[in-house]
Amino acid sequence: MMKKIVEINGINYASTGNIAINIARKAKEEGFGMYLFFRNSKEGNKRLQEGQELIGTWFDKVISERLSYVFGLNGYFNVYNTALFTKRLDEIKPDLIHLHSLCDNFVNIDMLFNYIIKNNIPVIWTLHDNWPFTGRCAQNRCSKWKEGCGNCPHHDYYPGTMFFDHSASVLKKRSKLYNQVKNMTIVTPSAWLGNLVRESIFKDHYPVKVINNGIDLNVFKPTESNFRLQHHLEDKFLLLGLAYYWDESKGLDVFIELSKRLPENFKIVLVGTNEETEKLLPENILSIHRTSSREELVKIYSACDLFVNPTRDENFPTVNLESLACGLPVLTFATGGSAEIIDETCGSSVPTSDIDGLEKEILRIYETRPYSKEACLKRASKYAMEDRFNDYVELYKKVLG
Repeated sequence: MMKKIVEINGINYASTGNIAINIARKAKEEGFGMYLFFRNSKEGNKRLQEGQELIGTWFDKVISERLSYVFGLNGYFNVYNTALFTKRLDEIKPDLIHLHSLCDNFVNIDMLFNYIIKNNIPVIWTLHDNWPFTGRCAQNRCSKWKEGCGNCPHHDYYPGTMFFDHSASVLKKRSKLYNQVKNMTIVTPSAWLGNLVRESIFKDHYPVKVINNGIDLNVFKPTESNFRLQHHLEDKFLLLGLAYYWDESKGLDVFIELSKRLPENFKIVLVGTNEETEKLLPENILSIHRTSSREELVKIYSACDLFVNPTRDENFPTVNLESLACGLPVLTFATGGSAEIIDETCGSSVPTSDIDGLEKEILRIYETRPYSKEACLKRASKYAMEDRFNDYVELYKKVLG
């Protein structure tokens, strides 16, 4: 009999959405029945594909977001959405539930886990950030969760809160709830996050497995490009920065500072900007709004000389993988698992927020050219999408016996 697996994630696009979708594709090829559920959103509705379903209503999600922001209880409203969803689970009768990111105010954590516990459903939970084992936020820049949270010093960290701090009580509640699940495996994309999990409320209860994110090497590969010609950058050393959104956590301020320091023969290219971001940028930074296709993005990667990722909050960024796969070396802050992706043959890292060190390393790489395209491609082959998603299929088989 075909085993049925339900995957749940906040979005059906960008990094975590694409990971969930591709795991489901690979598992279907292996004979599993896959059901994908995402939060109801305007962007998600536009991207909805066959075999994907939305949890609840957009209106209920918006109301839950407002309540969460006021009371600091992310994931503790959404009662109507979750009631509808659990009815759908009754119809499917899943043999396994694969959780991804749940911090987008689209499901009630208590209701979901009580359903799992009541029906004794095995769980695989891929942690894309710290949120599952903190009392409130998804950031890696705070470690108060190790002390049980409380007196939160960062109300602005995503997901933010306005007035109330329930982080200590929420963490205790989560610990009690999670630990009633009889069969749960925690997956982390990076060894760094895996080590944090082993210090968290999950420790001593559940196995932790590291499965790196993967990318499509048939798409991300060195490609002929007229990007330099289009933008009159033939004689420049191009530094590329890319993010789905730009703020201080992604290092926007770092690029602005570098633009003041680097010689004129350097040019910074930022992809993923919008009109608001552009108001903050100096004229000597080339701003490119979100690309219309992966093929267009590949041509930009292929045209540049160095990918710079000054992230301050990261798990295992796929942009680093994409860069290597296009033959572009990576320079990153040693944040989270970002530096795990590279080795001495294809890139380097400096301590988080060390702008002086980043500048020196950029100049060193420019002068010595220590990283070859071939070395970058060899490293990228380690993260072939089909291999990494097959790791999930093998984990499904193991959990389901």
